[in-house]
Amino acid sequence: MDASTEKRAETDKNTNINSQSEYDSSEDRERQSRELKAGLHPLKNKFVFWYTRRTPGVRTQTSYEDHMKQIMDFSTVEGFWVCYCHLARPSSLPSPTDLHLFKQGIRPLWEDSANCNGGKWIIRFKKAVSGRFWEDLVLALVGDQLDYNDNICGVVLSIRFNEDILSVWNRNASDNQVVMALRDKIKRHLKLPHGYVMEYKPHDASLRDNSSYRNTWLRG
Repeated sequence: MDASTEKRAETDKNTNINSQSEYDSSEDRERQSRELKAGLHPLKNKFVFWYTRRTPGVRTQTSYEDHMKQIMDFSTVEGFWVCYCHLARPSSLPSPTDLHLFKQGIRPLWEDSANCNGGKWIIRFKKAVSGRFWEDLVLALVGDQLDYNDNICGVVLSIRFNEDILSVWNRNASDNQVVMALRDKIKRHLKLPHGYVMEYKPHDASLRDNSSYRNTWLRG
């Protein structure tokens, strides 16, 4: 592909992305208008809860996707609380299990088009406190309380044998300024105690080593 052809392809790609973004925004405005007329309190985004009961010892991405289940979706404050009140508490979930909360249209997979150029901030918690921090993070995402929220795809709670892991997925791993600003906002919002370490890992690195939480490349 010569330079001019490559430039045209990039321009077409950006045009398609902008067109889709404008369509999504229009659709969101129409949804919010309908919900307001119905006496509900619309959220900025529509969200989906997913559940994954992982098979120990099996790490292929295909098998992981096969075990993903969409639980419920919501787009209003009222809908969120109906969903959340029916979710099992983290302390009652078996290991290994993942709970995902993602914006509608984004699957909680590394190779999804919204995720493939991004990465995630990772925080490890003792099991006794993970539920509280998970709830705080969910409320922050749903309530649009995190800066750079348009850059956030979703959040994940990973229940493991000796610890639980929270992760915040963002769209662009190459924008270091935004990545670090997101880290600072998460720290402030969760009021992380001194000594908690946040790790970052791009999704393309996860695809290469087939691991979510090993070999992280940035800590803070």
